[in-house]
Order: sequence, then C-alpha cells, then structure tokens
Amino acid sequence: MLSQIQRFGGAMFTPVLLFPFAGMVVGIAIMLQNPMFVGETLSAPDNLFAQIIHIIEEGGWTVFRNMPLIFAVGLPIGLAKHAQGRACLAALVSFMTWNYLINAMGLTWGNYFGVNFNLEPGGQSGLAMIAGIKTLDTSIIGAIVISGIVTSLHNHFFDKQLPVFLGIFQGSSFVVIVGFLLMIPCAWLTLLVWPKVQTGILSMQHFMLVSGSLGVWVYTFLERILIPTGLHHFVYGPFIFGPAAVEGGIQVYWAEHLQAFSQSTEPLKTLFPQGGFALHGNSKVFGSVGIAMAIYATAAPENRVKVAGLLIPAALTAVLVGITEPLEFTFLFISPLLFAVHALLAATVATLMFMAGVVGNMGGGLLDQFLPQNWIPMYHNHASMMFTQIGIGLVFTGVWFLVFRTLILRLNLKTPGREDSEIKLYSKADYQAKKNPAGEPPVPSSLQGQAAGYLEALGGNSNILDLNNCATRLRITLEDMALTQSDDIFKALGAHGVVRRGNAIQIIVGLHVPQVRDQIETLMSQEALAKSSLSGARSPTETSITEAV
Repeated sequence: MLSQIQRFGGAMFTPVLLFPFAGMVVGIAIMLQNPMFVGETLSAPDNLFAQIIHIIEEGGWTVFRNMPLIFAVGLPIGLAKHAQGRACLAALVSFMTWNYLINAMGLTWGNYFGVNFNLEPGGQSGLAMIAGIKTLDTSIIGAIVISGIVTSLHNHFFDKQLPVFLGIFQGSSFVVIVGFLLMIPCAWLTLLVWPKVQTGILSMQHFMLVSGSLGVWVYTFLERILIPTGLHHFVYGPFIFGPAAVEGGIQVYWAEHLQAFSQSTEPLKTLFPQGGFALHGNSKVFGSVGIAMAIYATAAPENRVKVAGLLIPAALTAVLVGITEPLEFTFLFISPLLFAVHALLAATVATLMFMAGVVGNMGGGLLDQFLPQNWIPMYHNHASMMFTQIGIGLVFTGVWFLVFRTLILRLNLKTPGREDSEIKLYSKADYQAKKNPAGEPPVPSSLQGQAAGYLEALGGNSNILDLNNCATRLRITLEDMALTQSDDIFKALGAHGVVRRGNAIQIIVGLHVPQVRDQIETLMSQEALAKSSLSGARSPTETSITEAV
C-alpha cells in the first residue's frame, strides 16, 4: 500500500514541474505592468510595451487556468505501466466525459443534489469551467481521482485480447469504453458527495485561519518530515494547488492578486493570511546553507575538497530551485535524528516568520518563486517584510549550522567526510576499479552507463516489477530485494542515497532522474526484445524442414 501511495505521489511531480516556469512568467509580466516599476507611460493600456507584456502574461496563465486538465493528462505518464501516451489520451477523454455527465445530471436533477447549475462559475457557487464545461469545482482532486481510475483501467485492459470481430475496440478504445460506463456512476456519486465535501473544505479553511501560527507549524513540519516517505506531496498539494487554504489554491490566488497586493500599503498578512501555508521554502533557502556548512565544518580536513564538491551543487539546487533531496539525503540515512531536527527547525522558522508578518507564495527556491513572485514585485510597498524575512532566515542559517555541527560532533555521526579511511566516499572510478581488477576499460561515465549500472545493481530486468520516478528519485518495485546489491554500489554509481522498504526501493539520483529512467527503460526493452527474438528463432533443423516443404 505504501509503495503504491509513494508511486502516486511521485507521479504528481510530472504536472507539478510545469508550474515554476509558468509562475516566473506570470510574476515577471505582472511586475512589468506595474506603474511603480515601469512608470505610467509604459504601463498605459494603449502602450505597445504594455500590450506585448499582457499577451505574454496571458500565455503564462495557461498552466494555472487548466490545472485539473493538466493533472488529469499528466498523472498517467507516471502511473501507467506501459503505453503512457495512450493512457494519457484515455484519461483526457474519460475526464471530459465525467465533467459532461456532471453538467448534464446537474442541469437535469440539480434540485435532487442541491446544486444550482444556473449560477455563474466561481465564488461560492461551487461550480467551475473546465475545458469549456460548466461542472462542479472539484479542483485537482477530481482530476487526480478520475485519472487514477482510468490509468488503473489502462493497466488492466489495454493488452486484453478481444475476439477478432471486436478487434477494432482493442487497446485504448476498450479502456475508454469501460471508462465511459464507469464515469456514469462516478458523476452521480460526485454530485451526491462533493457539495458536502465543499462545505467541509470551507470549515477547514476557517479552522486553519483561526488556528493561525499553530496551523502553519503543523503544516510545515508534516511537509518536511514526510519527504523520505514520498507522502509530502499529499500535504502541500491541497494547499498550494487545491482548495484547502483558499479557492483555486495558494499559487493561483497569489498570482491573480499579485498586482493588487504589490500596490497596497496594507500588511500582506492582513491581505492574505493564508500565505503562511506557503513559507516552507524558507528552510530550503536558509536552512540548506547552514546544513551544508555544518557538514563541511565537521568533515576531516583531508576530505573537505571532496565534501565541498558534493555539497555545493546540492545546496545550490536547494537554494535556487527548491529541490532539497540531493542535500537532505546526504544525511537522512546516516542519522534520521538529524532529519527530524531539520523538520522541527523548518516548521519553527516558517512559524516565526508568519508571526512576524511574512506571507506569500514561497514554497520553492530563489529563482522560481522568491525573486520573481515575491521579493521583486513586493519590494516597493513591502520591503520591511522582506528584510524581516531575510533577517530571521539568516539567524536560522546560523541556528541550523550550530545545531547540526553540535549533533554531528557529540553523537559522532558519520556524515560525508567523517568516515574512516576504509569506508571513504567512493567515487565512480573506485567502483569501476573494483569491477575491473585486471585493468579492463571502465564503463563510460554517461547516462547510459549509469543506467546500466543501476539495472545490474537492481538484479536485472527480470527483478523489476515496476519503474517510476519523481523529481529526484527512481521508485522501483522489485520481485526480490535480496537480488539487489549494497547501497554502496548505488552510491558509487552516483546515487545520493537509497531507501528500502519491503520490495520497494528508491534511488535518489538527482534532477536528471527522468533521463536515467528513460535509459533504464530503453535497456529493459532492448533486453526483452532480444530474448523474444532468441526464443522465436527457429533451429537449423526447423529451417531446413520449412525450406523443403
């Protein structure tokens, strides 16, 4: 069950990775239309500059205005076991069918369900427009559920062989047919249940606003502490992209009101208190630096050059684009205690910032969210908030450094650079030398070579039941965990760490994980094809008999 949930959480990253660039485009475009930054002349509606920027802004809204559609189409890329493109097509058709059925049932039997489909979408109506269809506003939750159902149908029925006279309905057509029949009760149940869920969401929003700082602390702590399990997507997803904190999600709401917030002199916490639930990026920007400094400072002097080479790119990745796994997994498996302390500090810094009046959309890093969506557009009227945030953040950089350094030294934790010489940090060259003691040429240090190494270390093609990835990790379900090689071998091939649970294994590869997965799948396909060809080849005797006939 946990393996499947982790796989689902990883699949959510496919659409989520589209948001940083879209957010940057919208944020910069809104800033360039603000008269406080570009002047009254350039920001005038009849000015060519303002018109061009407006057109660019509209293009940037594409992802935000179609989030349910994007999640419905994007999830099968990570969830489908084969023919992902066809699974995406089936999910799109079924998702739109589901919405059309909701529209028709709502218009016909709206009184029975207590839903008025004559209202305008948005606001408190509970309705939304999705792909031109007036339907219930299920946000990304409906898209995720329907896409998950259809992808499961795809995995079960795509390869099903039908009688010859029904051959035209095989494959994606059969999946869509089964999906169509299933969407009818799904639409009915949605109309029956979702309005009550919407009422519950409104109550939850009120509770979170009332709970204030406590709610921010709990949210941020859970978002960090669940990273090793891969379940953190389910914590921040409903807040950032769904309706848990505000209608449409924090990311969309913040972008829509960015110009109004930037021009207002009222405190941002008064204007948008829900923005406290999007401060978890502060631990990435400020905490990562302190952690990296502590690991470097506690490393043996002779190992510090190696450790710096490991930590600098990992810390920069966390600070600039908000991907923390390469850094966090350098100490997570050595000491879970350090990671728990890291989660406590992350929750504390976000809560103190919120109490000091800091809010916004800051779940990522400097380049994708802090600068274009917060600091630059808000500087004119809210500079004091930014200085407060930076001041608290830098103080906590020192706190992270001191706490981590103290724990590493007091508990003698074997963080990178503190290993004995016998268990030093292995490089890829060490691994290849170990594999080729006679001096044979090493495997080329390319993505293909790395993928081949991972495939061999996983026990080969036949040992892999399922292969998936999230932003930085390969997620694999195995036939037999005992056939895999040690964690040191994976690290020698370039992995930042390995997580094992039952027959599920996660390999922390880094931001190039999609390319590594593609290479592994290519190698697996080639091996399967080769075996198929070999088993299908005829013996010389069979060939001669056939030729004689």
